[in-house]
Amino acid sequence: MDTKQRILDEALTLFSEKGYANVFVGDIAERVGIKAPSLYKHYKSKKAIFDAIIDEMNRRFAEQAKAMQINGTDAAQDAGIYENLSEDRLLKLGREFFLYYLHDDYNRKIRKMLTLEQFHDKELAKAYSKLYVDDPLSYQGMLFGYLTAAGLLKTDNVEIMTLHFYAPIYYLLTVCDREPDREEEMLNKLDQHIMQFDRLYGRTK
Repeated sequence: MDTKQRILDEALTLFSEKGYANVFVGDIAERVGIKAPSLYKHYKSKKAIFDAIIDEMNRRFAEQAKAMQINGTDAAQDAGIYENLSEDRLLKLGREFFLYYLHDDYNRKIRKMLTLEQFHDKELAKAYSKLYVDDPLSYQGMLFGYLTAAGLLKTDNVEIMTLHFYAPIYYLLTVCDREPDREEEMLNKLDQHIMQFDRLYGRTK
């Protein structure tokens, strides 16, 4: 692993353990085993390290989505895939995404850090909302919009339908964050949620 990647990994671990505000560049450098001036050769500031961590998380998500044979950010491209999914495949995809967000090291640690820092830093509160509320709702809303236009879902309010889908999943994820021993219970609820949503809103495949 190169030094730039080690800086990101160690910084993220420290941020998740101590909180973003309580970690200084010198702390990160010490954890990596280099001097602060050497760290500045790679990243100009703690904020630059944070931004690079988010970029790395997004890169990892893109790799995961590709492995699952979807785009994950382009709703128009993914709409055609969802049109032809069996319910079994839909459930499998739902679990794969859920488990990825739950166990991916970057997602898990960033979510922990932002959960703590949202009460102390307005910018990090905005970052939390963007990553775990606004962006997922935007993508899923566009996806459901395409599927509704194609007659595969039935609703007169795509925005509320999207909330009906995403809010329970977010809830199940946060339960697992707090109580890891309930993971299997939450996965079973996830399956039930997806099946009920699928039937309530009238997907035809």
